[in-house]
Amino acid sequence: MPSARPGIILAPVARRDIREALKWSEEKFGSRAAQRYRALLKQALRDIAADPERPGWMERPELSTGARTYHLRFSRDRARASGPVRNPRHFLLYRRNDEGVIEVARVLHDARDLERHLPEDYRRNRVELERNED
Repeated sequence: MPSARPGIILAPVARRDIREALKWSEEKFGSRAAQRYRALLKQALRDIAADPERPGWMERPELSTGARTYHLRFSRDRARASGPVRNPRHFLLYRRNDEGVIEVARVLHDARDLERHLPEDYRRNRVELERNED
């Protein structure tokens, strides 16, 4: 899935997360449901690109400097598809880089242990933060 806007970058692992979520959705609920979920993912990406601090975002300083999460349910009413996704279960892990571009690091199911699935650069930043606190 291509970036939603020029102001947003999807990490390779985030692209893989999206492919896996859509594949699972299609296998479990069918192609129409996967199309609706794709539309929801695109809308969520457009939403955080337009306003990274839109209602629903959550700052996550325990994960890394500048880390934020945004659950797809907050974009559900704006997604254009053949009907709403009733119970979206994924969230975006992202941060804004020095140029103001939104970098989406992961797209994870909300039942997953987020800290276990942190990208390496988030882990390195967290270790540096912990060292500076000591």
